Amino acid sequence: MTTQTHQAEITALVDRFFRALDAREFTPGWADGFLTPDARMKTPLGTAEGAAAVRATEEALGRYDRTQHLASGVLADTDEGTDGAAGTARASWNALMVHVHHDATLFQVGGVFEAELTRTGDGWRFARMAVRAVWTQGRPPAGVAETPARQPSAPQVG
Repeated sequence: MTTQTHQAEITALVDRFFRALDAREFTPGWADGFLTPDARMKTPLGTAEGAAAVRATEEALGRYDRTQHLASGVLADTDEGTDGAAGTARASWNALMVHVHHDATLFQVGGVFEAELTRTGDGWRFARMAVRAVWTQGRPPAGVAETPARQPSAPQVG
């Protein structure tokens, strides 16, 4: 069962993470406020863990002149810890991701994110995250295949 407070905190984490991606202020340690040290991320570009996940995120965004990531419909389900405080959670949300190539052409993605989160002393952090493209429009970056219009299975975060 997820309390309104935990739902609001997780939704805020998703929003702050997407804004951080678009701001591209990748100072050392920027990801500490979003990811656990052993976080695993799965994207159409591949899977990366820990510090490599942070570098992969930075490299992926570097392929574009600018981006805009929008999240909606964040749904979270927390597991209560032994002391009544939430310790872990699963969350999912829809996303619209707009990428502007350096030549000003667009690549847009409608997708679904699935995540596992851990509550730390500093708040919620993503431990596992996966994104599945539901649809794409425009030219994908080099190394990414065109996405079929429909993919029936949900992304797996494990």
